[in-house]
Amino acid sequence: MSRIESTLGALRAQGRKALIPYVTAGFPFADITPALMHGMVDAGADIIELGVPFSDPMADGPVIQRAGERALRLGVGMLQVLGQVREFRQRNRSTPVVLMGYANPIERYEQIHGQGAQGAGAFVRDAAAAGVDGVLVVDYPPEECQSLAAALRAHGMDLIFLLAPTSTDARMAQLARVASGYLYYVALKGVTGSGALDTRAVEQMLPRIRRHVQIPVGVGFGIRDAASAQAIGKVADAVVIGSRIIELIEDQEHSRVVPIVQDFLRGIRKALDA
Repeated sequence: MSRIESTLGALRAQGRKALIPYVTAGFPFADITPALMHGMVDAGADIIELGVPFSDPMADGPVIQRAGERALRLGVGMLQVLGQVREFRQRNRSTPVVLMGYANPIERYEQIHGQGAQGAGAFVRDAAAAGVDGVLVVDYPPEECQSLAAALRAHGMDLIFLLAPTSTDARMAQLARVASGYLYYVALKGVTGSGALDTRAVEQMLPRIRRHVQIPVGVGFGIRDAASAQAIGKVADAVVIGSRIIELIEDQEHSRVVPIVQDFLRGIRKALDA
């Protein structure tokens, strides 16, 4: 059983919902990520999604695009991201960490550090050694990920997929055969941080998803405050929040970043547990 599975299973047994904050690695300062990760856990985060900076993030809106561009300018790439996870693991061996990003950084890492189809070589080996628990690759379709999923599972990691409001039943069934850990349901038609969240639409979609998928379902894209998190938490297994966190810290001084995120997440945690 992976760390993600055990964490979500324990929360389910307690009748609680998972809080999954997303931050871009190396943003807003190259050295802040491990401290920010610890701060988020202290504030109630159950799983951390760590964005791998990439120059062409097609699923991300302008807020996360800016964060990725800034992190890249600061010299943060996949090698540095794995180093940040290793540093986090020196003090925290229990909180799951999911790398979220795109195929290019993984395949580039393979070119530099080893060979393997779709990251099944050096990337999987080094991610596992660093303490990564799951990988979400936006532009890896499930029909092309069987070898990667097997390699990750062999190293105790999960392959997580996005599911959209437009996904068909056939697509859900296909994802159910490959995905593990949890499924990330995108609550909006569009990129991260765009549009208004329609909680009623999410409520109607979740039962349909669960007819095909047995693993927990997290919901993200459009959750920005305690009220929206609480509404989604009533129907989903996990709540994912990213763009709002990035907005809160993008213009902050170094010393203010962690306290601001902690204050925000404590409010979300309280709402989810209410």
